[in-house]
Amino acid sequence: QVQLVESGGGLVQAGGSLRLSCVDSGRAFSFYPIGWFRQAPGKEREFVAVIRSSGGSTFYADSVKGRFTISRDNAKNTVYLQMNSLKPEDTAVYYCAARSDLRVPLLLPADTGMHYWGKGTLVTVSS
Repeated sequence: QVQLVESGGGLVQAGGSLRLSCVDSGRAFSFYPIGWFRQAPGKEREFVAVIRSSGGSTFYADSVKGRFTISRDNAKNTVYLQMNSLKPEDTAVYYCAARSDLRVPLLLPADTGMHYWGKGTLVTVSS
C-alpha cells in the first residue's frame, strides 16, 4: 500500500524558490514512478513532472522545464520537487501521485495509471 503526504508549500514572491516533499508511509514506494501534478483555481489538474522508480529518468512539462527539478530518495521514501524562479502562474495546489499500473509507459506525462494520490500542498506565488 502507498500513502502519500505532500509538504513544503507556502507563500513566496515571484522569482523565489520552494522545495516540495512527497513522503510515503507505505511499503511499495520504491517500485513506482512518482509524478507531481498541480491544479490552479478554476483550472483542470495538469501534469508537472515524473520520475522513474530508480530516479534515473525524468520528464517535465514545458511550462516548468529548466525551473523545476524532480528527484527521489528511496531510502527515505521521499520524492522532491525543487521549484526555482517561481512565477505567479505557478500558483496551485500541488499533488504527488504514484503510478502503480506499470503497464502504462513509466514517464507518460499524464495521470494515467496514477492510482495513489496525496491530498496536496498549496503553493502561492505573489507578484
